[in-house]
Formats: sequence, C-alpha cells, structure tokens
Amino acid sequence: MKHFVITIGCEYGSGGPEIGKMIAESLGIEYYDRDLVDKVVEQIGVDRELVEKADTGDNVKYMFETSFGPRYANLTNRVIYTQFEVIKKFAAKSSCVIIGRCSDYILKDRKDCLNIFIYAPEENRVEHIMESQKISQKEAQELVKYNDEMLHSRYKYMTGTYRGDRHNRHMMIDSSVLGFSETAKYIMQLIDLKFED
Repeated sequence: MKHFVITIGCEYGSGGPEIGKMIAESLGIEYYDRDLVDKVVEQIGVDRELVEKADTGDNVKYMFETSFGPRYANLTNRVIYTQFEVIKKFAAKSSCVIIGRCSDYILKDRKDCLNIFIYAPEENRVEHIMESQKISQKEAQELVKYNDEMLHSRYKYMTGTYRGDRHNRHMMIDSSVLGFSETAKYIMQLIDLKFED
C-alpha cells in the first residue's frame, strides 16, 4: 500500500480510539492518540496540567521572567500551533492512524488522507464508558456530557467549524450498528479500496 493517513474523529464513548487501534494494528501502521499531548509538553517544556487545560481551548496565561520582570503570554495558541506541527510531522513520516486532535482539519490539504467520524447513540456510549471505566451510569452520563461539550468547543475554537460536519469527513459511521471490531473491518475495506496500489 502507498503512504496514507487515517484521521478518526469521534463522539466520546463511541469507540473511536479502540477502533483506530484495531485498524492500526491490523495494517501494521503507527497509532497516535493522547500521546500527542506528551509530545507537546516535551517540546514546550511546560507543566502538563497547564498544557491540558490550554488544550481544552480556554485562554490560559502563563508567566515567564524577562530582564524587565515577569511577562505573560497566551499558552493556548502556543499549544495549538505546536500540536498542528506535531501532527503534520507524524503524517509526513509514515502511514498512521490519528485519533481526534482536529487532525482532519490540520491535514485537510493532504490528498493521502481519509477522514472518518465515529458516533453512536448516547445510551450505547454511556454503557461503554460504564463498562470500560467501571463507573456508575450517572458518572458515565456526566462524563459523556462533559466530554461532548468540551470536544465540540475545542474543535470549534481550533477550526471554526463543527467536528461532526459531514463536509469535513469522507465517512461517518454509527459504531453501535456493527460493534467496534466489525466497524474497524468495515473501515479497512474503504482503506483498501482507496489506497491499494
């Protein structure tokens, strides 16, 4: 197969990371998820907790010392810029699957990119979170609500568009129809058709 990049955006609890990992492992290609945050932290040299806060799209100020005394800068824009650069480097380096991080938007000019969006009914997502994190239904519902709002606002802040917009995706699929494993296989059929030599 030629060089290609699969971006997977997803609703929280719909199985995007799990499905993406299955695809990457089956195809023997790289897989990138929250470890992008770690790469950003390494490059910026800022406390991880502060970077994660900025990563939500909130305007986070940070202080640094100069010969004129302390100065303040907007960490959010620096985090976003660094993430964009890291994702572009990963996409150029080798075939890979990238989960979230607005990667569909960041790589929108690449012709070797396939942008997938995975969603599922809320009850399925809540059930998955309950099982995977061993928490109550109420806690899972709160997590789904919080993450949906945070991810929507982050995507809008960084791209100016909506993360579930069909115009930004090549495929949108409800993971509850086939389950995670079969959804991964279905997406791989599209990958084969698009990128086989």
